[in-house]
Amino acid sequence: MSDPRTVKGPVLYVALVHAPVKNRRGEEIAAAVTNLDLHDLARLACTYELPACYVITPLKDQQALVHRLIHHWLHGIGGQLHPDRERALRRLRVASTLEEAIADVEREQGRSPFLWATSAQGSGTDVAPSEARMILEATGRPGMMVFGTGWGLSEKVWRLCHGTLRPVQGRGDYNHLSVRCAAAILLDRFFREKGPSAL
Repeated sequence: MSDPRTVKGPVLYVALVHAPVKNRRGEEIAAAVTNLDLHDLARLACTYELPACYVITPLKDQQALVHRLIHHWLHGIGGQLHPDRERALRRLRVASTLEEAIADVEREQGRSPFLWATSAQGSGTDVAPSEARMILEATGRPGMMVFGTGWGLSEKVWRLCHGTLRPVQGRGDYNHLSVRCAAAILLDRFFREKGPSAL
C-alpha cells in the first residue's frame, strides 16, 4: 500500500459534514451517518491517494457507529475477507467539528488547509476543480473539499471555507446527485483536468 504522504502533486483531503447542515426548511440540523457514504468516500480517498476523508459529526452515537464500521474492516473478519475494502477504510477519520479536522490537517502537513465548500447551487464566484488544484500547486498548501449531507452545508461551515467549487452540471436541468457521485466527479476533475477554463 502506497503512503499518500509521499504521493507527488497537491495534497487534498475530503470532509463529509453531518453537522451543522441544513434540512429542507433551511434549519440547522445534524444528519445521520450512512454506511454507503462512508464506504464509497473511503474508496474514493484511496483511489485518488488522499491522506484522509473526515467524517464530521458531534453526535457520540454516530461517532461510535463509524468507529465500529472501521474496526470491523480493519480488525475484524471483514478485513480478512476483503483486503481491498480494509485498505480503503483506513482513510476514514472521525472529527466532532470541521475546525477539529482543520487542526488535524495542520498538525500533519505543517500548514493550514485551503478549504472549498461544495454545493449543488452555483454562487457566481465558484472555481473549477482544476483552478483549485492550481492554487494548491502555487501555494504549496494542502487543500480540503468540504461536502455536506442533508440539504447542504450550514452558514457556519461556509464561513470557514476560503472558496467554493463549481457545481456539477449535467446535460439537463436535473440537479440532485448524491454526495458520493458529486464527490467522485469533482475529485476526478481536480486531478485530471488541465487549465482554469476546464469545466
